[in-house]
Amino acid sequence: MKIENILATKGSNVVTARAKQSLKQAIDLLVEFNIGALVVTDEAGKPVGIISERDLIRAVARGEDVHTRLVSDVMTKKVIVASPQDDLESVMQTMTVKRFRHLPVMDKGKLIGIVSIGDIVKAQLSQYRGEIETLETQIIGE
Repeated sequence: MKIENILATKGSNVVTARAKQSLKQAIDLLVEFNIGALVVTDEAGKPVGIISERDLIRAVARGEDVHTRLVSDVMTKKVIVASPQDDLESVMQTMTVKRFRHLPVMDKGKLIGIVSIGDIVKAQLSQYRGEIETLETQIIGE
């Protein structure tokens, strides 16, 4: 299965933030959309970072003021991205080894979606259920 299969079901909506927004504004977006991360984009819509719940918790633990600090102060600047053709198993491996849970998806230089580790697990479970049902049908049919 490929990333494009997840996006076909999930959709391509990506909630983004700007580097100059306050952390409070980023938190408000996460709460409003009930999501765990925002892709930080420049004026052209290109990813320049990602800010997750983990980044925000670390900032709060350091005593940073979410009303005055900017997204650019705490965002992860090295963004790993996927393409629609990437295989779910390799993406899951990368996310597990590098310990992150959200992956922006780029196609031809354009941000076209985001997948979470939860999206990947859900897709894999669905695939496994289908395979089990097929095997059960074959066994019963014999």
